[in-house]
Amino acid sequence: MRKVSLERLEVSSAHSQVLKETVISDSGPGTILRDFDTLLNYLRKQELPVAGTHQLPRNVVAEMNARLTHPIQLRLKQPQQKSYPHLHGLYLLMRASGLACVGGTGKLFLSVDKGTHQVWENLNPTERYCTLLESWLLRGKPEIIGEGRKGWPLIPDNFQAWSILFGRMSNKGLQVAGTRDAEYLLRYMPGWHNLGLLELFGLIAIQPGSPIEGKGWQIERIDRTAFGSALLSLLYARFFRNINLILKLEEERKVPLGALQPVLRPYFPDWKNNLSIPEWAFREGTHIFKVSLGRLWFRIAIPANYSLESLSSAILNALEFDYDHLFSFSYENSFGALEMINHPYMDEGPWASDVMVGDVPLRVGQRMNYLYDFGDNWEFDITLERVDPDGG
Repeated sequence: MRKVSLERLEVSSAHSQVLKETVISDSGPGTILRDFDTLLNYLRKQELPVAGTHQLPRNVVAEMNARLTHPIQLRLKQPQQKSYPHLHGLYLLMRASGLACVGGTGKLFLSVDKGTHQVWENLNPTERYCTLLESWLLRGKPEIIGEGRKGWPLIPDNFQAWSILFGRMSNKGLQVAGTRDAEYLLRYMPGWHNLGLLELFGLIAIQPGSPIEGKGWQIERIDRTAFGSALLSLLYARFFRNINLILKLEEERKVPLGALQPVLRPYFPDWKNNLSIPEWAFREGTHIFKVSLGRLWFRIAIPANYSLESLSSAILNALEFDYDHLFSFSYENSFGALEMINHPYMDEGPWASDVMVGDVPLRVGQRMNYLYDFGDNWEFDITLERVDPDGG
């Protein structure tokens, strides 16, 4: 395998020519727009239960895979969502784009956000393609699909996975079948879901292998596309090389919609509009939380203008715990990525003393984790059951 050399990624005249000649439509590059809309339309007709491991139910994943433009042929007895890398990647995009959310009381369901979908319907193919590309590269956090970080902290995971794969490949492509350790390397970096997305976006071409009984996705070889090489070089040279910009986005904990627009629009001028996802507004009212610790549970009612530090104190008081240890709250934001709010004495914010209960963008039925004492690890499950009007 070749070593990665990001420093050599420059936009050549040949790259510029490829990008200028590429026309984005429902037919390409890749099949991402057709397949994404297939899943989107499926979800619009019915909410799907989703496990805490970010997996759709097994009884529908084979059917959903069969609806894709190029379904993967498997011979597994009990395939899961992650057994189908294209579907697993599309799930990531659903959450990272903000088009789908997880919620519900008791059982969790994946459903399409109606307001965001209305905006999506008015976007042209270029705007949709670029929106999904940006969602994957800048908001597609690995925890959305139950994965951990695998790369260098200064380069977003999915862009790094893409660049590492291309760095391993010669102009003749990458032979997978019959190549020692190739399957293991692909599973780790870029990861099967990223490999599926690279194909869906038209950045690589995959020659599938024949399915094997009891085995997952079989790949004969992988080739870079000219568009994939040109786009990788452009994005690195004009965006991801800027470490200060990446650090700023990480510190602000919020990537603005259209962050890649200044880089891509000179080549794709039809990218004019972006998805608009409603900003969270402070929610008034008394919040009713169900707090669970194993089989033990109780309810806490707390006004919106009380801090999360006050919520922590209420939980500890209910169990007659002392206040001698650190704690943190964590929850999934609207894009499915993990947000943390920490004890006031911890080095990294935001801090629980500054964040009010009404500031936390939980949907009714959504859960939040409360971890107390990082030695003994008392882990509480906090579910927002309802919000009562003040004075009601």
